[in-house]
Amino acid sequence: MVLGFFMILVDTTIVSVANPSIMQGLDTTMVATLWATSAYLLAYAVPLLITGRLGDRFGTRRIYLLGLAIFTLSSLACGLAGNIEMLILARVLQGLGASLMTPQTMAVITRIFAPRERGSAMAVWGVTAGVATLVGPILGGFLLDAWGWEWIFFINVPVGAIAFILALRFVPKLPTSAHRFDWLGVILSAAGMFLLVFGIQEGQGYEWGVIWGPITVWGMIITGLVLLVLFVVWQRVQRGEPLIPLQLFKDRNFSVGSAAIVTVGFSVTGMSLPLMFYLQLVLGQTPTQAALMMVPMAVFSIALARPIGLLIDRRDPRRIPVLGLLLVAAGMLGYVLLATPDTPIWVLLIPSALLGVGNACMWGPMASLTTFSLDPALAGAGSGVYNTSRQVGAVLGAAAMAMLMESRIAALLGSDAAAASGHGAGGLTVLPEPLRADFTAAMMQSMVMPMSVILVGAFIAIWFSPRPERTGEIRVVGEPASA
Repeated sequence: MVLGFFMILVDTTIVSVANPSIMQGLDTTMVATLWATSAYLLAYAVPLLITGRLGDRFGTRRIYLLGLAIFTLSSLACGLAGNIEMLILARVLQGLGASLMTPQTMAVITRIFAPRERGSAMAVWGVTAGVATLVGPILGGFLLDAWGWEWIFFINVPVGAIAFILALRFVPKLPTSAHRFDWLGVILSAAGMFLLVFGIQEGQGYEWGVIWGPITVWGMIITGLVLLVLFVVWQRVQRGEPLIPLQLFKDRNFSVGSAAIVTVGFSVTGMSLPLMFYLQLVLGQTPTQAALMMVPMAVFSIALARPIGLLIDRRDPRRIPVLGLLLVAAGMLGYVLLATPDTPIWVLLIPSALLGVGNACMWGPMASLTTFSLDPALAGAGSGVYNTSRQVGAVLGAAAMAMLMESRIAALLGSDAAAASGHGAGGLTVLPEPLRADFTAAMMQSMVMPMSVILVGAFIAIWFSPRPERTGEIRVVGEPASA
């Protein structure tokens, strides 16, 4: 399950490295090329609330395998695409497959491990989420240098086939619940999420103004919010079975965790943008070299996954996510204080290491605490809400950071702002010496925003409540205890 989840998250970042090569290879425009990423993110984020519920109704294993098959076949179609239109269509299908898979990964962990023994599994799931965002750019750089942009998609085919066989062999068939599908809820949630995510994600491209005719960015965002409010009201007043049972939010830890993960998605996504621009445009690193600066983060995240997981299972883990969020904020502060045009490369490995320790303490413990007391019958719905919260936070972080970076560059570089985003024949070029100090200041000032948001997440995480002392034994939900 984690192998498939890892592949999904890698694909959210790997394409960013390949955009110049895709643009050249398919002889298209930058706007059209960026739509290959936007289409994937939209198709991934919008259906998450619904696909989580599908697992409860038709079986988490079945929906996961369906999503994995769609994701793998559409990855092959992406690599074979002969024009940008075919690539965008294949990326939409890829995003849909990812959306079907993601909630099932957490739901299966929630259902096959008793709450007290779930920490180690959730720690692995959480570290996967953190490390995958690093691996994408590194793997993308290697594949581009070796074989070309098509292989960032072709690599998913053998990995997807292996993940499918392993899931078919080892993931148990779990009992399903006879749900009646809330079609009005589906329409309201899908339309609301699409309008909100599209408006936030594409707002910068339309300068937060008119999209077409009477349709504006802010009109889409406000309409999306209204539809989501109507969706919540409908979930409360309808007499049938709601798409998202609101009793989920009666669980204090689920409410706290869902709010905190929004800040994590926002900050982790927002942080990477100014950092990568600084490493490449100021220090002159290639995309692969810049991504390799995050290796300490990956090493510490992986090394600490099992110890943190055991700690979750054996001790009250309420303060571990708070510590993790604070350490991530400290890592960002380290970049803000240390980054200059002349900073030695090795110095920048220190905040990367802090981020690694913070990631290990943040992702897994937060997921474990959030889902600890969920009714197994609601595992899919809960996972859908949690992952939607993370993804919406990521979209918000990317959009807000793009605006802030542009604002700080304009303020500090003035008429030279255009040069800061100049492109040469081989992609991004190193800035002239006179611009580097001001550009570095603009990037590090921008990083204060995700640092502040993650501190808000730490404050929210303080409100996690204690776990029950006794929670039973490990068993597959629906099987007799003797199994």
